[in-house]
Amino acid sequence: MKHLGLIVNPVAGMGGRVGLKGTDGAGILKAARELGAEPTAPARASQALDKICRCGLDIRILTCDGAMGEESAARAGLTFDIVYRPDASKTTGPEDTRRAAELFAHCGCDLLLFAGGDGTARDISAAVGTDIPVLGIPAGVKIHSAVFANTPARAGELACLFLAGRCGEPREMEVMDIDEKEFREGRVRSRLYGYLRTPFEKRLLQSGKSSGGKTDRVELDGMAEQVVRMMAPDTLYLVGPGSTTAVVMEKLGLKGTLLGVDAVKNHTLTGADLSESDILKLIAAEQVELVVTVIGGQGHIFGRGNQQISPSVIRALGSERTHVIASPSKMRELFGKPLLVDTGDPQLDVELCGYKRVITGLNQELMARIEC
Repeated sequence: MKHLGLIVNPVAGMGGRVGLKGTDGAGILKAARELGAEPTAPARASQALDKICRCGLDIRILTCDGAMGEESAARAGLTFDIVYRPDASKTTGPEDTRRAAELFAHCGCDLLLFAGGDGTARDISAAVGTDIPVLGIPAGVKIHSAVFANTPARAGELACLFLAGRCGEPREMEVMDIDEKEFREGRVRSRLYGYLRTPFEKRLLQSGKSSGGKTDRVELDGMAEQVVRMMAPDTLYLVGPGSTTAVVMEKLGLKGTLLGVDAVKNHTLTGADLSESDILKLIAAEQVELVVTVIGGQGHIFGRGNQQISPSVIRALGSERTHVIASPSKMRELFGKPLLVDTGDPQLDVELCGYKRVITGLNQELMARIEC
């Protein structure tokens, strides 16, 4: 019998769709709830557990009470033992994650599986270091660390391979995080906080985020010029987050939101730092197209840092009105790996798979494969 520890950070990722770029801190969590944000991490954990449920291994699940794991395990139809019970009178926080991780390590878990973002990975690294194997189910807004699977389903697949002894030995992978306050102000400064020993299977595990600092400015200018030339009159363009899309805004002579979604019509900024609900209102009233970029080093076009572009938004737009842009340098950094989607809607992810044109320069594009 194998022992699998499960920790779910129930508030991870809640700030994404409402444009808050994270939920670190009680004040931001309160603001997210006031804006109508709902938990997403428990459902993402269940997607991973669905894979584990079907793998046929004899696994004992050790988890936490309520939303910290029990609910996700029950939804997946797995039997489990509750090892940690947080204070029911308080919102769970980092200390609960650390205490639970310490308990699972003490119980001798073969693998600790957690759903959260970089902040959750930090807490677990602080608690157990590299004492036991740990794998992340991506459920946060900002996911720069290399300890996460590409998608929840792939986390479940990798957990099964590891518990069955059919993947590579765990490797020490970087735990990175950024300051959310500076992140909301348009400054991205990542820092190494430690390492976790993570099961390794290259096709299932995401890479750490690349800084993208060596991209040739000439490449970016040509790509931005191509995007500006394609913009049709009286059509509203949603420009997604990122330093690559920021060059498009600069080419238009506009000050955009580096880490948010902005709206442009007839070369004029008509909306800034939009939430999911803002975007859906625009789609209902306007002819709208979308411009997004590729996460450097990882390859994601949806599901990392742009959760405002939700499954509802993507379905309302349609893939034919979505334009992907990336510099040639950014595409080379992927070393032939496919582009990735992790929208939170597994069926939509499957529908988005295939081939997509990527604008890479002035009168230049390539065809890239999308996987989920």
